[in-house]
Amino acid sequence: MAAGAPPDALGRRVCCGTDYGTVRYVGTVARTAGIWLGVEWDDPQRGKHDGSYEGTQYFKCRHPKGGSFIRPNKANFGVDFLTAVKDRYGLDDKQDVQYGTGSTVIFGTKTVEFIGMDSVAEQQRQVQLNKLVDISVRECAVSHAGQEEEISRTCANMRHINLFFFLISSWETVIAIASHFFYLETLNVSENKMRFPSTSTSTSSAFSNLKILALNQTEITWTEVLLCAQGWPVLEELYLSSNNITVLERPDNVLQTLKLLDLSDNQLLDGNQLHLIAQLPSFHCFLVTLFLGFFSKMFPSLKRLAINDIFFSQWSSINELDKLPSLRALQCNNNPFTDTEKNPETLIQLIIAKISQLEVLNNCEILPAERRGAELDYRKIFGKDWLEAGGHWNPEKNKPSEEFLAAHPRYPTLCLKYGAPEEGELKGRQPLTLKNQLLTLTIKCPEKPEQKPVEKKLPESMTIQKVKGLLYRLLKIPGSDLKLSYKSSKLEGKEVELDNDLKPLQFYSIESGDCVLVRW
Repeated sequence: MAAGAPPDALGRRVCCGTDYGTVRYVGTVARTAGIWLGVEWDDPQRGKHDGSYEGTQYFKCRHPKGGSFIRPNKANFGVDFLTAVKDRYGLDDKQDVQYGTGSTVIFGTKTVEFIGMDSVAEQQRQVQLNKLVDISVRECAVSHAGQEEEISRTCANMRHINLFFFLISSWETVIAIASHFFYLETLNVSENKMRFPSTSTSTSSAFSNLKILALNQTEITWTEVLLCAQGWPVLEELYLSSNNITVLERPDNVLQTLKLLDLSDNQLLDGNQLHLIAQLPSFHCFLVTLFLGFFSKMFPSLKRLAINDIFFSQWSSINELDKLPSLRALQCNNNPFTDTEKNPETLIQLIIAKISQLEVLNNCEILPAERRGAELDYRKIFGKDWLEAGGHWNPEKNKPSEEFLAAHPRYPTLCLKYGAPEEGELKGRQPLTLKNQLLTLTIKCPEKPEQKPVEKKLPESMTIQKVKGLLYRLLKIPGSDLKLSYKSSKLEGKEVELDNDLKPLQFYSIESGDCVLVRW
């Protein structure tokens, strides 16, 4: 093979500085001397051509400017796994105390002889490696397994391995590395553009205990997933984001233990294909890009869902999520429908009000007071639309249109829960002027009768912390000692605590005329 390039260079992953690519050609190039590597770069801007030079096509690229030629000595083909681990965790031979030849140790310039020191040092390094359970050698340019016997001898206890963004060229390399870790439970090999088997192969025992596997941005297809899955007998979580997966097939006799599947940022040609995997017996979490109308009927056991960076432009998609009876946690960021609400607090309230069973939104727990406030606000904001669509306080005359119920399917339930909105509550969506945001509130100190009630106009966006600052100026009591709550004529006999200093007044659905109670 070419001088300066490993014998198996063709098809290998390489890096050159901060740029990564795949070797597509090894050999000579017309009108030049020596050996060249033809590289297809991950970032096409790094390239110069499509693999051709002076009319000769040496290799092919997916992008017309994605390829270029480099000398073999400019390419980094990576290191073996164990070398990367030792370098990453400082377990190599480069210590302040340097081991010399034979049985000597060099302290600075002085050589001292020790009997058996080499074997003792090696045993100490092996003990250190054997203690490692969770390792990450991210971006350490691992490309191959290396000395397999030494891996088995020194790293047997590893359970969680991160091989993210390496120079791994094939799934066989991953198997070669993983086969030495009997207790392996978590493996991340994302962003390694590797080759996967295209036909059924003998099942490896390398992943017999693997529960979590991340294959994001590896260019794997669903067919290849099913072929490899024969070796994942107890897998519970599988991450396949950004792989251009377009077609699904039924997973027969594989993935039967799967609980979570991430297919986000994959362009499925037909969302109805999801019925092919909907009946997996242990399945309860999906992270996916799709239309939700049919989705809510397929996954009655779904508990967690992420719909980040997805092209949902209508609130009707969120309405569908209320039909998922087991849904408890939702991640929902960077979707076009969120642009309809400029106020992030209002956006959160709308999502909470539309999904009755939700307990966690964007990794934040939904407290009972937050849900009540969101549902009360929703009921008020769309009250005028409800009346105009045929809604009425008299149950016999209450006949909202089908269009309104389609847009606000939970509205009748909220009216039953809190009562139909009164005329004074139907403020609708008003422009965000300061006048419309001011609340007229009565401030009382129920345990200090000598303190006379005070009436104040406060912005509904004012946080509880700032309200306490205002009260400090009035009462000369430190805000940290104050406990606030409020009463409303619409919530007879109930007193609601204002227990989160970072939340605004509107979070608690406080209205003009309500009474804020101050205690210390």
